[in-house]
Amino acid sequence: MKLTIALMQLLPADGLERQYEKAAQACQKAKALGADIALFPEMWSCGYRIPERLDELRALATPAEGEWVAAFGDLACRLEMAVGITFLEQFDPLPRNSLALFDRRGVRRLLYAKAHTCDFGDEARLTPGDRFETAELDTAQGPIQVGAMICYDREFPESARLLMLQGAELILVPNACPMEINRLSQLRGRAYENMLALATVNYPAGQPDCNGRSTLFDGVAYLPDEPGSRDMCILEAREEEGIYLAELDVDQLRAYRNREVHGNAYRRPELYGPLLNQEIRPPFVRPNRRN
Repeated sequence: MKLTIALMQLLPADGLERQYEKAAQACQKAKALGADIALFPEMWSCGYRIPERLDELRALATPAEGEWVAAFGDLACRLEMAVGITFLEQFDPLPRNSLALFDRRGVRRLLYAKAHTCDFGDEARLTPGDRFETAELDTAQGPIQVGAMICYDREFPESARLLMLQGAELILVPNACPMEINRLSQLRGRAYENMLALATVNYPAGQPDCNGRSTLFDGVAYLPDEPGSRDMCILEAREEEGIYLAELDVDQLRAYRNREVHGNAYRRPELYGPLLNQEIRPPFVRPNRRN
């Protein structure tokens, strides 16, 4: 089984209606190119805009059960292609940074809100998510177990580890920041240590503080007939706007997970208790600026 993932590295339009129109046209192109899954950058509904005034912020948000998000379920059904759409979610007391994943039948399989919000910046005005979940995603090529992280979640190893323990084979990672060697290395590390694939889509150059370089790491570091390790990076996009296609060999990944020793094979969870002790803090931790 091989899945083609379309990384929708696009510049945002202005307003919900135009955002949907641009996304729908791009999804039609992705489907024509053979995509099984289309994934959008972080908070596509508003182009990752977080107003300072709370009344403006709330007005910019859209409900998870509303018409705009539901339209992507209809689009996924019409195209018979899974769609991961991102949006500023209407939520109480403050909006969330969320992803809704629809399968090729238009059924919503996952609603994920960013757990590790960037409380040192504008995202201090958002409500963080409170769980990591996986779901079986029906694609034209067959089912695959999928989870999600959003941007800053990438910087916490626990995010991907929890998803791996819940069976994730593929993690979808919407993003909105400069992708450079260290952030790309984080993605490579999460894929390597958990033996899973990570598909990350960023805004292209031209969007403030973004530079494209969307990626797919397939999580397979070793093959039986190859000496040494292999490059897990299947695709690293250019900085320019575009639809970038990456093929994930799911059968190869599953065979690798059955024979290799990373991930869960030799974990020592009885030693990890201090990770849950919130009183243990290194000296360089700064207090939250949530407001």
